[in-house]
Amino acid sequence: MCGRYASSRGPEDLAGIFEIEKWEPEETLAPDYNVAPTKDVYAVLDRPVKDADDPRPVRQLRRLKWGLVPSWSKTPEGAARMINARAETVHEKPSYRRAFTTRRCIIPADGYYEWVTGNQERDLEVEGKKKRPRKQPYFVLPADGSVFAMAGLYEFWRDRTLPDDHPRAWWATCSVITTEAETTPLAVAPADGPHALAEIHPRMPLMLTPDRWDAWLDPSRTDPDDLRELLAPPPAGLMRAYPVSTAVSNVRNNGPELLKELSGPEEGTLF
Repeated sequence: MCGRYASSRGPEDLAGIFEIEKWEPEETLAPDYNVAPTKDVYAVLDRPVKDADDPRPVRQLRRLKWGLVPSWSKTPEGAARMINARAETVHEKPSYRRAFTTRRCIIPADGYYEWVTGNQERDLEVEGKKKRPRKQPYFVLPADGSVFAMAGLYEFWRDRTLPDDHPRAWWATCSVITTEAETTPLAVAPADGPHALAEIHPRMPLMLTPDRWDAWLDPSRTDPDDLRELLAPPPAGLMRAYPVSTAVSNVRNNGPELLKELSGPEEGTLF
């Protein structure tokens, strides 16, 4: 799954990476090292510019809320539960299938956090001892330091309780697509810990390699079978993972120190 990630690149950097043609300075976000559901996030998308003479799609950097609200939803209350869409079923689920064919985006990140429960804690649970598991967080990122381009979907939702000119009359929201975690060895693995992403968690965000960006963002591609081919996992051996402080488990904590690599799991969270 993807429940937390880090995003420190600014609009100028992302514009160069993704060949952005349009972004609004007032939508600039501060670096966020602990992005959690319902926060505003950056998304890259191809879409015609409203009221423009040229109808062609323009590559934009937009500010969206993480937690998708389908256009047909009566309320936005379920957004926090719709942060992830499964690659295996995204084409058929009512909440995602329309966005899958017409509103796809890329959500850029430095990498994502995932938590693993230590073997000792698992043993206690099996024995029925009531002790809350203490999970060790890992930061997962491309081994070469490039951007982690997560496949995403976006939607627009109209709040009918507000007038047309109200600044919150329209919600722009998004969801991250996830896939089965890799079972192949990490490009760089911690000495004392998991050696494959599947040993941390069975799911992972679907990372799009640069050769798929244009096809994924192209709004003229609407055939579900054609699009599903783009959901294939990236080549193996591109990722690394390392343990980070359990401070990231508290969403109130934020800062580059959360990305500091630990020499091993924190005490009490042995893998």
